[in-house]
Amino acid sequence: MQHEEVYEMYFNASDVTSFMAQKEFIDTAIVPLVTVDLTSEKMKQSGTEADFLLSLTSFIEQQFKGRLLLMPPFSYSATLKNEDMPKQLEAQLHNAGFKHVFFITCDHFWTNIEDEVNVIWLPAIPLESMDKGVKNSILEDQLRQVIPMLSTKWAQI
Repeated sequence: MQHEEVYEMYFNASDVTSFMAQKEFIDTAIVPLVTVDLTSEKMKQSGTEADFLLSLTSFIEQQFKGRLLLMPPFSYSATLKNEDMPKQLEAQLHNAGFKHVFFITCDHFWTNIEDEVNVIWLPAIPLESMDKGVKNSILEDQLRQVIPMLSTKWAQI
C-alpha cells in the first residue's frame, strides 16, 4: 500500500478510518491529560492549562501529520485522578495497534508514573491574551522541547 499524505489525524470517524488503513505509518497516539478544576480559586488556571494543552497537542499533530493520531483530551477532576487510568488507556491503545503512546499534561502529578507510561509534563503558558504570531512562536518553542522526547522513543522500536 502506498502511503498517502494525511493532513490531520484527530480521533473522529474519518481519521480513524485512515488510521485503520495506514497503521504501519501511524504508530503513535498523543493523549492530552487535562485537569478540570471547577473551584473558584483554580478554575481559571484549569482553563489556562486546557487551552495550552489543546493548542500544543494540535500543533504537534500538525507537525507530525501522518505519523500520529491526536486522541480526545482525557479530562478528570482531582477526585477522579487515578494512576491506573493512563496505564489502562495505554494498554487499550497498544491493543488497537499503536506502538507508541504519549500523555501530555500540565499536571505534575502524572510525573509519578513516567517510569510506567510516557508522560510529557510541561508548565502551562497562558495563551489567551497572545496574538496569533506570538502564540505560534510559543508553541514552536514548546514543540522543540517535545521533539527529543518523541524521537528517543521512536528510535527504540
